[in-house]
Amino acid sequence: MAQPKRNRNKRPLKNLYWFYALIILALCALYYFQDGSQVKTVDWTTFEQGAAQGDVDKIVVFSESGTAEGFLTKQGEKNPKYEFQNAMGITDAKKIKATIPSNDKIQDKIDQWNSALGAEGKPEIKVTYEKGSDLMKLFWYFGPIILIFAFMYFMSKRMSGGAGGGGIFNVGKSKALVFDKNNKTNVTFKDVAGLAEAKVEIEEIVEFLKNPQRYTELGAKIPRGALLVGPPGTGKTLLAKAVAGEANVPFLSMSGSDFVEMFVGVGAARVRDLFKQAKEKAPCIIFIDEIDAVGRARGKNPNMGSNDERENTLNAMLTEMDGFQSNNGVICLAATNRADMLDKALLRPGRFDRQIYVDLPELTDRIEIFNVHLRNIKVNSKLDVEQLARQTQGFSGADIANVCNEAALIAARNEKEEVDWDDFMGAIDRIVGGLEKKSRIITDDEKKSIATHEAGHATISWLTQYGNPLLKVTIVPRGRALGAAWYAPEGRQIVPTQALLDEMCGLLGGRAAEEVFLGEVGTGASNDLERCTKIARALVLVYGMSDKLPNLNYSDSTGQDMGFTKPYSEETAKIIDDEVKRIINEQYDRAKNILKEYATQHNKIRDLLVEREVIFHDDVEEILGKRQWKSRTDEIMEINKKDIEKKAQEAKENDEHEFDSLFDKKKKKPKKEEPALVDQDDDPGTPPPFNK
Repeated sequence: MAQPKRNRNKRPLKNLYWFYALIILALCALYYFQDGSQVKTVDWTTFEQGAAQGDVDKIVVFSESGTAEGFLTKQGEKNPKYEFQNAMGITDAKKIKATIPSNDKIQDKIDQWNSALGAEGKPEIKVTYEKGSDLMKLFWYFGPIILIFAFMYFMSKRMSGGAGGGGIFNVGKSKALVFDKNNKTNVTFKDVAGLAEAKVEIEEIVEFLKNPQRYTELGAKIPRGALLVGPPGTGKTLLAKAVAGEANVPFLSMSGSDFVEMFVGVGAARVRDLFKQAKEKAPCIIFIDEIDAVGRARGKNPNMGSNDERENTLNAMLTEMDGFQSNNGVICLAATNRADMLDKALLRPGRFDRQIYVDLPELTDRIEIFNVHLRNIKVNSKLDVEQLARQTQGFSGADIANVCNEAALIAARNEKEEVDWDDFMGAIDRIVGGLEKKSRIITDDEKKSIATHEAGHATISWLTQYGNPLLKVTIVPRGRALGAAWYAPEGRQIVPTQALLDEMCGLLGGRAAEEVFLGEVGTGASNDLERCTKIARALVLVYGMSDKLPNLNYSDSTGQDMGFTKPYSEETAKIIDDEVKRIINEQYDRAKNILKEYATQHNKIRDLLVEREVIFHDDVEEILGKRQWKSRTDEIMEINKKDIEKKAQEAKENDEHEFDSLFDKKKKKPKKEEPALVDQDDDPGTPPPFNK
């Protein structure tokens, strides 16, 4: 027997304002009965008899409504004829109410009653005339209830969180920003400098949606999603904005934190509503920024208790991205800088088919980024953008934008018409080192100690093979530092062992210089010692570069280890400590030997620092001579220049080859065509098309 079909379109009523209305009606009824239990409506004869007998001590006459209310005395309240039964039971009236026959004659009646009461020795009736109507009484009766209703309506709107109408029952709606043909962002791929590989991947995703037949004809499937991963400030969200500006399809943008709400089940409801909107607008793109807010790995919460609401939201997202129902034409983009925290089920193919790593920009990328941010800044025509890019090794795109803005602020502060090199150097110093402490008082001995320390760093870095290229050395206090040596880190892809040892030697150069040239050490090297110890422990524990513990790695890159137990024994821990001490002591002795060998040059750098407070690359080169080793940055620039020259030469040769081929064709063409044309010409005086 076939079961009757259910009406799937019949949904429970979400808008429960009718429930509010029932509550208010109940309150009104209760208020009415409470007030009605005190007032008994009678005819005029009964009212007149009660007033004449002294059952009323005060009468209020409402002239507009033509009614009168009499307040009963204690004697009148005990009269059985004023008792009546309401919803609460049998009740004694406090007032009696009647319709008066005439407003003009009511005063004559009251005078008669008072005369009769006065003769019997009873108190007279007090009379009050009011012009108010029942409408005013209704306002006073039901005004508080109306205010309660207005307050409930206001709170329901506030608790909806701005998700549209419907009050508190609409919090499950997504808060996604929709960008379409009528509402586009002004950011395009031209505004995204560098990131060549990432832009290729992103542009291909946009092409999937613009021209899907090109791929589906070959049997290819459009990717479901792409995850943008990288350090903060590298341009992940900027790439998404460029996609919204370039794509001719709807673009829905939402933050991962927008799914998290205080109400249970709201996150999952918003996920479902977001994908429902996307399916209705397909083909379209969904962008979830900071997806780690809801995509964190399940069951690995370090707080000893998992967040069920966050896991429910993640489960809903997993189902919507690749579940039983298909999402054809919907591509999901997401961005995070904590990919190691994401759930493995979220990263599998079918949900996020591609992981696009957006790394810190290289030298050529930084040049492009500077050119983008310098468009709207009045800079000096002699400004060397390439050198600026060299000075900002390790800076992200956001850092470079901050440098350009800070340089413009410094130039405006100094009332300059253009932003020059000094302004950019001041901006870099301000961002990296902090604000200059001009009010800090430093004695001559402290100044000499700081100069000795910083000169030690500069000397060791200059004389070691893998030392970072020196930019400048200063003993001007900035932030919490009393002095600093500025370098341009190489940013190598593969770091050899000697490079780590040279970096440790350079870090220990300041402490070694204090011991060699001052005979005592100070507390200024605490940060250097901390960084040096971290590198030494990484050599032993992570990279397996120790002599006694080679080829071993005791770290957990997956993030699943909570750190409750050590992955090695106590004996191994002692060997690790011994190896770390040995490596640091060897590099410290090496730094002292180098400084003793180049003591004269070190002292010249120190004295120049004391005199000028700031020295640059050329000053150090003049004292120590040119470096024996090329920096990796110079090698990269040479490779790029050679590559550019090679491509230019190939393009030139191709153009010449095409020109020669075209010339040969033109030269040979008359020989082939001329006889045929002459034979067909009836007029012998007509010249041929081409002259020999």
